[in-house]
Amino acid sequence: MNHRLNIRFEQLERATNQLLAQVELLGERASTSPGPGQWSAVQVVHHLLVAETGINQYIDKKLAQTEDLEEAGVGAFFRASLLRLLLRLPFLRFKSPSRLKALTPDEVPTLAVLQAEWETVRRHLERTLNEFPSKLLNRAIFKHPRSGMLTIYQTLDFMVDHVLHHQRQISRIAHAVALLPPPLAVGHNANQPT
Repeated sequence: MNHRLNIRFEQLERATNQLLAQVELLGERASTSPGPGQWSAVQVVHHLLVAETGINQYIDKKLAQTEDLEEAGVGAFFRASLLRLLLRLPFLRFKSPSRLKALTPDEVPTLAVLQAEWETVRRHLERTLNEFPSKLLNRAIFKHPRSGMLTIYQTLDFMVDHVLHHQRQISRIAHAVALLPPPLAVGHNANQPT
């Protein structure tokens, strides 16, 4: 893996580990939605896993047809820069692309299962980056749903910013679910006085 890719990959690893640690701290509340129509912390993890899986698949597909990859131009630089800026603004929220949102159901696997799946997906990304051809570093390799085609560097920058963006969401969720009454214990009758 070249040095610039390695730096970005390490940033992605750190950001992901920090996010997962945040979710683990929530314990049982990690699966609690802060309100109707809002994702729980575990659903956010699922969303990030689905997104990274899709990115891996798209890159794999493009690497199989390298003769079609175009040089990334100035427009790609500006679109990627704008995407980075928007993802870093703390007050800005985005709706998940409908295609991705549909892949995050109300019931998702446990955090432990998601972490194991994510580890597999991340090792796949690491292998791809280790073998990434240097002649393709400035080629458009991934199509972001809003900003268009990105180079591998821009793709990794997006992935880091995407995780950091959702770290802020996890913080909001943690604050909201901490204010909710504790979940009922299994076998506890809500009609009985406590």
